[in-house]
Amino acid sequence: MPPLASSRRPFRCVALAIACLLVPAFAGTAAADTPVSGGATFEPPPPPPQEATLVDGRVIAPASAPLRVKRVIAAANRLVEKPYIYGGGHGHWWDRGYDCSGSVSYALHGGNFLTSPLPSGPMEKWGLDGQGRWITVYANSGHAYAEIAGFRWDTSGDAEGTGPRWHEELRDNVGYVARHPAGF
Repeated sequence: MPPLASSRRPFRCVALAIACLLVPAFAGTAAADTPVSGGATFEPPPPPPQEATLVDGRVIAPASAPLRVKRVIAAANRLVEKPYIYGGGHGHWWDRGYDCSGSVSYALHGGNFLTSPLPSGPMEKWGLDGQGRWITVYANSGHAYAEIAGFRWDTSGDAEGTGPRWHEELRDNVGYVARHPAGF
């Protein structure tokens, strides 16, 4: 038996050598279909957020919305049908009426983005520059409004009168500075 085992040793060595050469060759063809990125993996951007729904003048947040966005929407919903009062919402959070920046401030406070109300002028410097993914505040020295989960939160532009309201139609933002909370 021992002579037979030693005669198979060269065959085994040759078979092992061939296998060692073929494995990298097959691995190379499989890897050729996958782009090489220097070790980093490609992460596609997240899909755009689902739109909210407007029902009886109030917005229902989409299930995919972050909790803080849902809280902003819930806070804004509490103000629907409140009257427009110049300066309203600036003395204290709960007021009998709200102006533009007071209603935007109240909504943002609901999501813990503000600790005190801001007039429209200072909102031009609040948060980060540009549009956000879920929330964008548009401000200039005389007016402020927000776009939240695809709807406009504004005190103007409603056939039913003025005051904090949700609007399906977005407005022209020329002359406004766009700001957003980090990550939203």
